[in-house]
Amino acid sequence: MQSSFSKIPLFLSIIFFLFFCAIFLYFFGAISNHNKESQLKELEWRAETSRREEIKALDLSIKRLEGERVQLETHFAKSSDVVPFLDTIEELAPQVGAEAGVSSVDISEDRLSLLVGLKASGTFESLYKFLTLLENSPYELEFLSMDIRKGDISNVPDQGQTSSKWGATFKIKLLSFIE
Repeated sequence: MQSSFSKIPLFLSIIFFLFFCAIFLYFFGAISNHNKESQLKELEWRAETSRREEIKALDLSIKRLEGERVQLETHFAKSSDVVPFLDTIEELAPQVGAEAGVSSVDISEDRLSLLVGLKASGTFESLYKFLTLLENSPYELEFLSMDIRKGDISNVPDQGQTSSKWGATFKIKLLSFIE
């Protein structure tokens, strides 16, 4: 009898041991799964944080470049800004003592540039300075043709002198045109 009595506590201890091992393995697996989930969530959180930091950096860059963007946009003439562009060209002539007027305005066949015919008059020096101002204007211009000629404007018989003026015709292509 004594031998069967000693086997029952051993059998019960093995059952408790197996039961606690199963509980341990269950909790170990649950903790392992939660650990993997928390690592995935942390990676997602880090990615979102990194994305937000990049967005903030981009916003800051855009704010810093806003002034440069406005300055860059002044180099392009939109179809709605053609009149101010033409006025700007005409206002360059009096600065150097010449007279200028727009004779024709057309949009090119590719619709990416504006063709402007311009007539100017004045002394050779003023026409040359006017040409220099046009070349150095903030707009990207291409000179398609240019005709500079000397012409007598008037003869004054009382003074016995002739006053001569120069005339110029320019055909300009505005490359920085946005329709």
